[in-house]
Amino acid sequence: MEYREILYHVDGKVAVITLNRPDKLNAWTRRMAEEIQDAAVTAAEDDNINVIVLTGAGRGFSAGADMNLLQGLGAGKAGEKEEDKPKQPPQDTRPDFKQQYSYFPAIPKPIIAAINGPCAGISLVLTLFCDMRIAAAGAKFTSAFVKRGLIVEYGGAWLLPRITGLANAMDIWLTGRVFDGNEAKELGLVNQVLPDEGFLESAMAIAHDMANNNSPRSMRVIKHQTWEAMFQDLDNALDLSMDEMNASIKSDDFKEGVAHFMEKRPPAFTGK
Repeated sequence: MEYREILYHVDGKVAVITLNRPDKLNAWTRRMAEEIQDAAVTAAEDDNINVIVLTGAGRGFSAGADMNLLQGLGAGKAGEKEEDKPKQPPQDTRPDFKQQYSYFPAIPKPIIAAINGPCAGISLVLTLFCDMRIAAAGAKFTSAFVKRGLIVEYGGAWLLPRITGLANAMDIWLTGRVFDGNEAKELGLVNQVLPDEGFLESAMAIAHDMANNNSPRSMRVIKHQTWEAMFQDLDNALDLSMDEMNASIKSDDFKEGVAHFMEKRPPAFTGK
């Protein structure tokens, strides 16, 4: 697929997907969404990639849906039509992770949202499906849906309360107010807040540490366990953990994990 609205590059064992409409504050389009999907699946299929970072070009992450697109929808006009179809995410997963924008949990590698600036509307919902969210201190967040006569889309109403708790989710969705990265951390929306100066470099350092020093197999299984646990009772979660632990002990990465620790050297994990 030709990328016109994102950038994709590989930095060591980290794939970086950059929303790339900086003159429009990376406003969301259907084309952009399809390119992100194609790039995420491309990274998933690359055995040399262990971690994926999603960020925005210029001064922001994304201002949300392109207002020209929303205006067209309000006038009853059809949306964008693209002939260039993206790669499909892995299909051997639960139906919940096969729908539009909900496929990130089906990507078997950690996805980190590096939120470098304004993050609104649909782009905020997308970050909820990432495995980790790291924000610049000065990043601005808003749901904006109630300001546009819209509702929470693409499963955000289900997912956000599980991340921030019900009261904080209601605050974010019902007020539509703007808040910064530090408050996002207080609300439980983001994992870490980093200084604006050198933000992407600092976020990438976290991604590189994970990609170079953690077992790819362990990260893959833990991601699967954690997302599956959202739908399981404790009994099933325990059964899955026992099965996966037995499989881990037989893996090459477990042997390497012990060996590099005992030999006091950097790990050479294979993901097997």
